[in-house]
Parts: sequence; C-alpha cells; structure tokens
Amino acid sequence: MRVSIAAVGRLSRSPETDLVADYLRRADASGRALALTPVDLIEVEAKKSGKPAEAEALSGAIGDGAWVIACDERGKPLKSRQLAQRIADLRDRGERRLVFVIGGADGLDPAFVEQAHESLAFGPQTWPHALVRAMLAEQIYRAVTILGGSPYHRD
Repeated sequence: MRVSIAAVGRLSRSPETDLVADYLRRADASGRALALTPVDLIEVEAKKSGKPAEAEALSGAIGDGAWVIACDERGKPLKSRQLAQRIADLRDRGERRLVFVIGGADGLDPAFVEQAHESLAFGPQTWPHALVRAMLAEQIYRAVTILGGSPYHRD
C-alpha cells in the first residue's frame, strides 16, 4: 500500500523539512517488507487563497481511489499502536493508497474533512502545519516499526 502525506504549501529549508525527509526515508526503507511503500510527500500550492481553493488543489493531487485521513483538530486522537493497527487494517483489506492530508495555516476546508474517510487529531492543542508534517511523518515511521516488531516504540 502506498502511503503519502499530502500537504498545502512547500516548506523552505528548515528543521521540520529535514525531519519530514528523514522519517519518510526511514518509513519507506522499513515499510518495504511490510508492503507499505512507497512512503512519500505530496506538496500542493493553491492557485487562489482560502480553504476551498486549497481543498481543490489537494483533491486534484490525491486523485481517485485513495483512502483519505484528514488531519484536523476535531478528528479522532489515536495512540501510536492504534494508528499502526489502522494502517495495517487498511493494507490487509486491500487498500492501495493511504493519504494523510494536512491543510494550510488555517487548516482544512470543513467540506473536505467531511468527505474524507476519517479524520485524525494530534491532541487539543493548535500546531503549526510545518510541525504537524514532522509529527505525522514520525508517527508513520513509528507505525511501520511497530508493525515490523522493532524496539523503536516503547509503551
């Protein structure tokens, strides 16, 4: 199953950019044996400003046939093991693409979130979208290590 993070905006060189690249590289390498590859990042730029335009750009980049999980403050908070199990369940039932979606600085269009298959929250705090990318990339890597039996995750 292909796993992607689709995000609004392109990050310039920053610690978050380096973290995202490192965790996605690790997840891609470790995920091969688990049929969770490639693991990649899709960055989109909206032609107009505002959430609806960003949602349109995201939808176009994602295309049809993907299982979409919107990262949204009103989403369901999952523990790392629960997220790993959710990814495994989607893979095992035959989903070919899983896309986690991160909106721009103002979040995702509510209509986009409603159309997503699921939504995921990173707790009740508000996080900068660049940091959410890094946290999500790490959680994808952590999920891969949990599923692979690596000692990286500790309960």
